[in-house]
Parts: sequence; C-alpha cells; structure tokens
Amino acid sequence: MITLPARFLRPAALLLGALALAGCDELVSKSLVEHPATVTRITEQNLQLRLMPAPARRITVSVYDLPDLTGQFRERDTVQSLSRAVSQGGGPMLIKALQDAGERRWFSVLDRTALDNLLRERQIVTEMRRLYRGEQEPDPTAIPPLHHAGIIIQGAIVGYDSNTQTGGFGARYLGVGGDQQWKLDIVTVALRAVSSDTGEVLASVMVDKPVASTALRGGIFSYIEMDKLLEVETGVAANEPKQLAVQMAVEKAVFGLILEGADVGIWDFADRKAGQDLLKLYRAEKYRGTTVRTDVSLAMPPDTRNPARVVPTRPAARPDPRTSALPPVQERVLPPAATAAPPAPPPAASADETIG
Repeated sequence: MITLPARFLRPAALLLGALALAGCDELVSKSLVEHPATVTRITEQNLQLRLMPAPARRITVSVYDLPDLTGQFRERDTVQSLSRAVSQGGGPMLIKALQDAGERRWFSVLDRTALDNLLRERQIVTEMRRLYRGEQEPDPTAIPPLHHAGIIIQGAIVGYDSNTQTGGFGARYLGVGGDQQWKLDIVTVALRAVSSDTGEVLASVMVDKPVASTALRGGIFSYIEMDKLLEVETGVAANEPKQLAVQMAVEKAVFGLILEGADVGIWDFADRKAGQDLLKLYRAEKYRGTTVRTDVSLAMPPDTRNPARVVPTRPAARPDPRTSALPPVQERVLPPAATAAPPAPPPAASADETIG
C-alpha cells in the first residue's frame, strides 16, 4: 500500500476530481454525438388528439399555410441574430395535426402549400401527351380533376412573448453555493375554418402554449492555503424545444377547432353522447374562472348551411373519334321555284256589244 505525504493528499484529490469531471464531460459529449434519429414521440397533447371520437362522416379540408406573423427573432446577448424565434414550418405541422385527428378519421386533407409545383407537374403531363400523342385536350383518365374542399383551414402563429415570467434562487456560504434561474415564454396560435363557398368564418380558436427554460448552477470558490485557490463550477440547463411547443399549440388548436365546429353544427360526432361529454369538458376549460354555464351551447350557428358539402368535378363526355372523323353532312338547299305571272284579266266589253 502506497502512502502519500500529507502535503500531497489535497492536490491529488483535486487532480482526481478534475480527471473525473473531464471523464464525465467526454461521456456527455459522446452520448450527444451518437444519439440516433428517432420518430417524433407522441406527446400527451398529440395522444389526446388521436383518441378523439370519430366523426359522423369524414370532412375534406384544404390547407395553404400557417405562417409566422410574430416578427420575433431569436434572442442573443452579444450579437444580432436574424434567426426566427419560432419555427417557420407551421403548414406541415398543421397538416400532420389534421391527419392525426381521430387517427385520420376526421379529415381528408388537401395540401395546397406547394400548389404551384402541383399545377406545374400537371402541365408537364399535358404538354408531353400533346407532343407525343397528339392530344389537343387532356385525357381525363391520364389527368383527373383535382379534388377541392368546402372548408379551408387557415391561421397563423400570431404571438411569441419572451420572459413573461422570470425567477431564481441562490445561496452561498464560505465560497460554496449554487443558484437556480428560470423563465417562461408564451407562443400563441390562431386557427379558423372558412367556407370556400361563401367565405364565412365558420369557427375559430386561439391557443397559448408556455415555453419553459431553467438553469441550475453550483460552484466552489475558496482558498485552500494562503496562495492556493480552489475554484470549481458546474451546472445544467434545460430548454423546452420551441419547435415542439409550436407543434403542441397547433395540435391543441386543431382539437379546439373540432369541438368549436361540433358546437355550432358544422360537423358532428358519430357517437353523440361521447361528443357531448367531450364538449362539456372543453367548455369548462374555455370558460374557466367564469360563471358561464358549460352544460349547454351558447354559440350561434353560421349562416352558411352544410359548408362541408363538396360537389366533385366530373369530366365531360368526350366525342366518339369514329363519328367525329367523318365529314359533316351538307344539306342540299334547293333554289326557290319560279312563280308564274298571274293571268291578265279579260278585256272589258264595250257598250255597243252589251246593247246588241
């Protein structure tokens, strides 16, 4: 057994502590680098949307975009940043949330976020068939009509408020101590259903989602001897991903929009009792802190009747090429017959001839 002199014990302990910290840092760095890609986990918010009771019938809706209207940039302490504070992918998030509603039972979603690409591709097909097949009109069997929706789902990320709440706590005694700090941001998403027939806003909802961040730090700052100083710092911080916060806000907005639409009669649940029970819970959440009754609906139905109705476009009947190839029959028009002159009246008899 090796025994170190007393004057070497404290430096040796400090050296071992530094090596241990270096080993932990290497382990953490290695684990961060080697994390494999995984499918985005199903949050409690997403699970609630997926388990929503089925509708009476599936509704066709179209989505154009869910833009960021906040105008907020990411906060930086030292330099200016042009990176946005929230995600710019609201459209794909909204499409995914609409498909997740009732596990694809609620909505048939028409993607209009890249409509120019879709129309351009159809133009390519039309032009190729014109050049190589001689088709002057598009064949409906090759390019069927696009589906259209009676309801458009629109909205935006309308707010991002930073440092709505901040706080912390710390203590230090004889150079040893620690502190904790936290802050709270809020992202706001607005969503509405608009009738494509009349342009009327059928239902709308607005959702707030808090975004939490916290940091915990600790350290030692102490003189071991007259000219020897010990300083150790450690800490950990946790920030809720802003992309995940926006995604959860969009999912909650879709959940609320479905219930708002069912409340005013735009669509209905297949199981009326399950739908009414869910509506009561939603009204209790919406009117929390007030004395408004939540067992009955207070909303006025929209003026647009049956807004989810969709009349499919059917191609017109194409002419038969066998009959269309024949030359048209020309009707022979006869000239009008010559009319004979009316006979001349007989000459009038003279007076002598009448007397004789």
